[in-house]
Amino acid sequence: MNSIKNVPARVLSRRPGHSLEAEREQFDKTQAISISKAINSQEAPVKEKHARRIILGTHHEKGAFTFWSYAIGLPLPSSSILSWKFCHVLHKVLRDGHPNVLHDCQRYRSNVREIGDLWGHLHDRYGQLVNVYTKLLLTKISFHLKHPQFPAGLEVTDEVLEKAAGTDVNNIFQLTVEMFDYMDCELKLSESVFRQLNTAIAVSQMSSGQCRLAPLIQVIQDCSHLYHYTVKLMFKLHSCLPADTLQGHRDRFHEQFHSLRNFFRRASDMLYFKRLIQIPRLPEGPPNFLRASALAEHIKPVVVIPEEAPEDEEPENLIEISSGPPAAEPVVVADLFDQTFGPPNGSIKDDRDLQIENLKKEVETLRAELEKIKLEAQRYISQLKGQVNALETELEEQRKQKQKALVDNEQLRHELAQLKAAQLESARNQSLREEAERKASATEARYSKLKEKHSELISTHAELLRKNADTAKQLTVTQQSQEEVARVKEQLAFQMEQVKRESEMKLEEQSDQLEKLKSELAAKSGELALAQEALSRTEQSESELSSRLDTLSAEKDTLSGAMRQQEAELLAAQSLVQEKEEALSQERWRSSQEKNELQGRLAEKESQEQGLRQKLLDEQFAVLRGAAAEGEAILQDAVNKLDDPLHLRCTSSPDYLVSRAQAALDTVSALEKGHAQYLANCTDASALVAALTRFSHLAADTIINGSATSHLAPTDPADRLMDMCRECGARALELLGQLQDQTALPRAQPDLLRTPLQGILQLGQELKPKSLDVRQEELGAMVDKEMAATSAAIEDAVRRIEDMMNQARHESSGVKLEVNERILNSCTDLMKAIRLLVMTSTSLQKEIVESGRGAATQQEFYAKNSRWTEGLISASKAVGWGATQLVESADKVVLHMGKYEELIVCSHEIAASTAQLVAASKVKADKHSPHLSRLQECSRTVNERAASVVASTKSGQEQIEDRDTMDFSGLSLIKLKKQEMETQVRVLELEKTLEVERVRLGELRKQHYVLAGVMGTSSEEEPSRPSPVPRSGATKKPPLAQKPNIAPRQDNQLDKKDGVYSAQLVNY
Repeated sequence: MNSIKNVPARVLSRRPGHSLEAEREQFDKTQAISISKAINSQEAPVKEKHARRIILGTHHEKGAFTFWSYAIGLPLPSSSILSWKFCHVLHKVLRDGHPNVLHDCQRYRSNVREIGDLWGHLHDRYGQLVNVYTKLLLTKISFHLKHPQFPAGLEVTDEVLEKAAGTDVNNIFQLTVEMFDYMDCELKLSESVFRQLNTAIAVSQMSSGQCRLAPLIQVIQDCSHLYHYTVKLMFKLHSCLPADTLQGHRDRFHEQFHSLRNFFRRASDMLYFKRLIQIPRLPEGPPNFLRASALAEHIKPVVVIPEEAPEDEEPENLIEISSGPPAAEPVVVADLFDQTFGPPNGSIKDDRDLQIENLKKEVETLRAELEKIKLEAQRYISQLKGQVNALETELEEQRKQKQKALVDNEQLRHELAQLKAAQLESARNQSLREEAERKASATEARYSKLKEKHSELISTHAELLRKNADTAKQLTVTQQSQEEVARVKEQLAFQMEQVKRESEMKLEEQSDQLEKLKSELAAKSGELALAQEALSRTEQSESELSSRLDTLSAEKDTLSGAMRQQEAELLAAQSLVQEKEEALSQERWRSSQEKNELQGRLAEKESQEQGLRQKLLDEQFAVLRGAAAEGEAILQDAVNKLDDPLHLRCTSSPDYLVSRAQAALDTVSALEKGHAQYLANCTDASALVAALTRFSHLAADTIINGSATSHLAPTDPADRLMDMCRECGARALELLGQLQDQTALPRAQPDLLRTPLQGILQLGQELKPKSLDVRQEELGAMVDKEMAATSAAIEDAVRRIEDMMNQARHESSGVKLEVNERILNSCTDLMKAIRLLVMTSTSLQKEIVESGRGAATQQEFYAKNSRWTEGLISASKAVGWGATQLVESADKVVLHMGKYEELIVCSHEIAASTAQLVAASKVKADKHSPHLSRLQECSRTVNERAASVVASTKSGQEQIEDRDTMDFSGLSLIKLKKQEMETQVRVLELEKTLEVERVRLGELRKQHYVLAGVMGTSSEEEPSRPSPVPRSGATKKPPLAQKPNIAPRQDNQLDKKDGVYSAQLVNY
């Protein structure tokens, strides 16, 4: 069982005062015990009481800080079962723990992801489950952080679901897709668990099965809620969108529905779940979303967890896992021979036995020390991972502080803008004050004008009164003139009377005077009428003046009231202006104070921002320096391999070297671009770090493959290639050293790496094999020609074997005849099988050409697939040559001129050549083709016939060879000892010869591969036949140990009159 030795320092740093120290220590101890008991390497399910204590601990401290502090120290990479139970406990803590657990787990997402990726790359049964489980946990954390309305237990009401979905159809659509992804992760975990269980036995009652099945209880709880929510959301989507748009959603839901229903059904049938959880049953068919009324038929699945009886507490002590001596090794069992027969020579042991026992003890001691070192290294790794996590947390906090500083800076800018707005408002108030002063001055001017107008009206009224008095005087004068006229009339009447009296005497004089008087009277009457008219006009003007006087008096009263009102308004405006001035002065003082304070805070924030910027620059350069140091280590390791004697046996092809050199050359441009970007903006070194990492790996790969390629190259090109690799490594190391120095960083020149890489690329191009100049139009004819030549060679071989059999029957008898017939019959069967294989291969090739050429001709198809065509040609030549060699070897064996071993080697060569022909034919064939099935059957028959030839040869060899009877009865002790020494000398000589021949066989095979894959067939001997060229990315050359039964070819050039040619390995 695993447990924790010490409480982490970060937990101790969060402890409160001395009054709560004992309680905190007890809490930490309880949590450590529960975690060590719940998460261990025993293949048994997690006990509920331990998980319950961990969950209660999260509610006690309102988070999962203590849980993660202990969980980081667990050796999760060392045990897949330990990782599986850790995921199970983490799932329980997420579901039932405090709500703050979700945010604490967010900080350790990278740890969970690393554990999943680690076990995903290993072939371990629990490891694959851990990989799937970590993906589910990461999806769960992301979903609940994005949608905080849903708790980790997924229990919400329909109202909360409606509120979370909202009314926007895009949000509903996206939420549905995320729930589908959530459900997929849950179902994938259940399928992975059931796939590993053996359904033939009651695995649910075994501890190993229960260990796998225990986490499915939380999966069942999650799936029941997710199923209900997806049904609700699907009905809501169908009410907003057309049915055709949601066809993909319906298909995905139906697939999940059937998977979930099968999962619930299989879980319900297991005894393990029946006592722990009540699993609901889903309906037979999925809901019909095209019918809105089907929502009323939906029943929410409810999962019921029965109450459990409290378990007894098991007090256990903490067991150290971080350090401490390893457990004692079991006592080594005595030797089996000693236990059975007893020690030699009684109980007396010689010095060698004592030495053996001492060595065994030393081995056991060293083994214990090795285990201790491993545990110590594992502890150091865990501590380093914890430090890395702490540094990552600190970096995250620094980033948050930087973000907070940016937010504060933005707030200060906003407050500064508000201050500027306040200043503008004060300026506006100042303008209003000036405007009020202008209005007051205008009011005073108007008042003065009204006052002047009032005085003018008073003067006008006095003048009018004076005019009225003058008019009254004129009226009095007119009345006096009327009285005078009346007196004149009386005088005239008196005179008329006198005239009447004197008329009689002075009638004529009086008539003249009368006329004169009448004219005067008429004139006086006109004057009188004019005076009366003037009098009437004077009376009218007097009435008008009186009415105007009344109007002026009323206007005077109105102006007086307006003047009083204006005086009141002026007083109010003056008081308002005074108040505004006081408020403005206070606002100015307060604004100046706030401005000074904000300027101080702004300066402080700018200094903090400058410090953060400098820290960011230092961190970026530290990252760059770390990447450069790592790249330098990689390149230094590659350069060291140039002089490593263990690397001499490694080989590579020029094509692969060219591909690696071209890839490394392409990364130089990205390296130059990243270097320029970093010099322009030192706060972002991501491009330079990425380019530097890729360049380091590719350059090291190029150097190692260049050295491996030089091991098969001629001396001069090999030396030049090694020099280029050394130069490339030296320049790359110099560049990486400059990138680690901040002063030399601007002077770095990545373009200097192009020259050695281009030199390596050019040498690789020169070392690539040169094919013969054969027109591709002739390849089709050559295929038919070579296949026909192969068939003819096989027919000729069968005919020659029959002739040899007839000859052997005439010339041999007895055991030799029996052996020869058996060997020749097996060779005949092998030739017939090869002939059938060649015919089937020809039919398959015709089928491939007819199905793949389309509208093109047969020659065009062969020309288009020239590599494949060259492979067929090479394979057919190898088969024909092998058949000819087999016949010649059989002829020599029958005539007692050859060796049986040559016949065995030729049989192996025949099997290898036919395998090459089958492989060349299968490349472009349809896997369901009947010709391909027959070809594979023929290939198996050929292998069986070749094995029969080998067996017949070996049995015949054993029958024919004479074995002398070993009779040593007549030899003395000295002669026996002498023959024994001679036999030992012979054995040593034969072993030495065997070793030399094996080395020679390896060199011959290496030279054969060089001639077949690099140099090709000699152009001087056979200028008309093409030599296939291996291309980059093709199948690699097999190591020497992969072909142990192929005899070395002493001569690569064969005579054309035999109708066969040397076989070559073609990469396609």
